[in-house]
Amino acid sequence: MPPPPAQQPTPQPPVLVVGAGPTGLTAAHLLGSRGVRVLLVERNTTTSDDAKAISLDDESLRTLQQAGLDEALYPIIVPGTGTKYFGIGGRPLVHARGTGDQRFGHPFKNPFAQPDLERVLCEQLRRHPNVDVRFGTRLTALTQRPDRVRVSLSTDAEDGLVEELDVSYVLGCDGGRSTVRELLSIPMRGTSFPDEVWLVADTLEDAHDQRYGMHHGDPDRPVVIVPGRGGRCRYEFRLEPGECEAGTPPPFQLVRRLLGPYREITPEQVERAVAYSFHALLAERLRDGRCFLLGDAAHMMPPFAGQGLNSGLRDAANLCWKIDEVLAGRAGDALLDTYDTERRPHARAVIDLSVRLGRIVMTTSRGRALLRDLLVRGAMRTPPGRRYLTEMRYRPTTRVRSGAVVRLNGPRQSLVGTPLAQPRVLSGPHHLATRLDDVLGPGWSLLGVGVPDSAWTAAARSGLPDSAHVDVYLEDRAPRDRDGRVGIADADGRLDALLTGLAGHFVLVRPDRLVAAVFTPDRAGHVAAELRRLTTDGGTTAPAPATPPAAPGSTHTLLPSDPPPAAHTQIQGVRR
Repeated sequence: MPPPPAQQPTPQPPVLVVGAGPTGLTAAHLLGSRGVRVLLVERNTTTSDDAKAISLDDESLRTLQQAGLDEALYPIIVPGTGTKYFGIGGRPLVHARGTGDQRFGHPFKNPFAQPDLERVLCEQLRRHPNVDVRFGTRLTALTQRPDRVRVSLSTDAEDGLVEELDVSYVLGCDGGRSTVRELLSIPMRGTSFPDEVWLVADTLEDAHDQRYGMHHGDPDRPVVIVPGRGGRCRYEFRLEPGECEAGTPPPFQLVRRLLGPYREITPEQVERAVAYSFHALLAERLRDGRCFLLGDAAHMMPPFAGQGLNSGLRDAANLCWKIDEVLAGRAGDALLDTYDTERRPHARAVIDLSVRLGRIVMTTSRGRALLRDLLVRGAMRTPPGRRYLTEMRYRPTTRVRSGAVVRLNGPRQSLVGTPLAQPRVLSGPHHLATRLDDVLGPGWSLLGVGVPDSAWTAAARSGLPDSAHVDVYLEDRAPRDRDGRVGIADADGRLDALLTGLAGHFVLVRPDRLVAAVFTPDRAGHVAAELRRLTTDGGTTAPAPATPPAAPGSTHTLLPSDPPPAAHTQIQGVRR
């Protein structure tokens, strides 16, 4: 009698991603590229045709590179050169270009049209057969259990079918009016600015062709102009009291009057126009059991730092590899607690920066504007002040101080918890120049900076995470692959500068490219044990239950049952 057929393992329930905006689509890509089963649902029947977010920074492009998307996205972005600030009377103040050296392997700030971004991201999901995408589908209920989440999904079809299924985790990427956040009864805390109303107009057939955004800080009428591809251009105007209320359709006559100093406009050339007031809000918690909040569902901020969408992509980059590690049994549930621990401080700092930039750059106070211009011009006369402003050193760095990182006593510990730069390196038998991440691969990586073979043997036995092993050759030595290790060498001077003083050290890099530890070979066992403690036993600092007060404004707690936090209304008769 033949033996019974081998029993097939029960497939892992999918991860449910709610919301097919940029954050949800990126999360689906990051999970799908790791082989995780994903169900992506979106209440709307298609991707958005509203050009809301308009700027991708270098960190976001690096995240999309990790998902294999950068080549598909470069045709729809403008490789940008930062932001140019103007003071009273239109006099130039500073051109903030960033470091200018493509520290993360991509241009610093890049205009794009959100409908194009969502279209490309959605099309590229076809590469992942493990990702199921359902438009016209709503999450209506969820019940958390110890090992899964039971969710109810309804469709917009006439029969209104309701499907119940189990999922491993729920990622709420469903925007400022998040259903996931409401079902979890998670309040948003922070500040709103109902008296500061802005009009945003996305225009077509525009003559602006600059590769940088322009912030005109004239207190009589603060204006932001961001040129895009193919004649698109975003204009943002601070409105005076009585011109238009937030959420009210802006009349075309107002749009034409505001655009008059910059261009002629017809109704057909207005792709989108909205009047809105902004918010500085952060969810009380980013994790609730097996559910997580990402993007605008987790935090909302004024637009002046251009970091709303980019913060959502940072959320996805931080969380998705951790979910994969836990589902694969390589880490415990405690690793998922580090999502809130690691992301909350940076999200709070970016929100606060956005508020401060609005107060300073877009002020309507002539006295404050005069003082601003005087201080900026004075700072630009000194090398430290010029670097601070032109390199945008006021922008918060993505630095993890508490979470899945290990700090020791030793050189260059300031690298720990920060994103590893992405220089071009020489690798392979033909010493081809390539980006560092393309060598490291999708998982953990361990860089050995001039360490001997015996050190690699000890590291392999120490219990460190399974990782790509990379030999770093310094001092203009030719790289070579050996014993299962990839050899790399400096191609443009930046790799040597990055690892100065680390000869004889290992650099452990997480899948999201944050440096997890810098250590000598004899400390490998200690680092491995600390990582196990942090990711299995729950040794990280617990997430803060509430956020500190934001800048003065209309401070409140926004409960899930409150009205939606923002009103965006299309003006009648314009092209979408």
